[in-house]
Amino acid sequence: MQTDDLIRALAGDARPVPRHAVEHRVGIGLAGGAIVTLAAMAATLGFRPDLGAAIQAFPFWMKWAYTLSLGIGAIGATIYLARPDARRARGLWLLALPLLLLMAAAASELIRTPVEGWLALWLGHSWTKCSMLVAGLSVPLFVGLLWAFRRLAPTRLRLTGAMGGLASGACAATLYGLHCPEVSATFVLTWYTLGMALATLGGALAGPRFLRW
Repeated sequence: MQTDDLIRALAGDARPVPRHAVEHRVGIGLAGGAIVTLAAMAATLGFRPDLGAAIQAFPFWMKWAYTLSLGIGAIGATIYLARPDARRARGLWLLALPLLLLMAAAASELIRTPVEGWLALWLGHSWTKCSMLVAGLSVPLFVGLLWAFRRLAPTRLRLTGAMGGLASGACAATLYGLHCPEVSATFVLTWYTLGMALATLGGALAGPRFLRW
């Protein structure tokens, strides 16, 4: 058999890939993971009792703006890196913008607060567990992404894993905000960010092992 005949034979049953197939698969994986995370949080941590009033106040949306913007950016990067032709990560610097804005909010908060009140802003009431809870709640979301990547073909495995970890961590932090009553920008900047960083590190370590195809 000639080479051209072999190629035609191999491609004879090939079907066109549906448009936005990568986006749909990643979305399904994240949605499934989010359902598990939300159910686990509801069963173990519960929701803050003043949630109805909290969602009408600025601090709640400040936290969500931070975590959601990071999540959306990381999901976009993950979708791009899921393709085998992804040569370099474009626009990752944009992920620094939410962090810089929250840093500005935290600095303003500290300027308006007497020095003796800084420690309370920084530690809140749950600093010992916040970061680990965010990282732990990200696991089902990352597993959902691993399921999605079973039919995808990333080539930059460590970076793809890191972005998947950040996406999972940011989504987990968003859901965790339904439970966490902390309202300080300084607290969110420190402990929410640390939780998402742990999820990113976990994704970077898992990527080369679990995303290989």
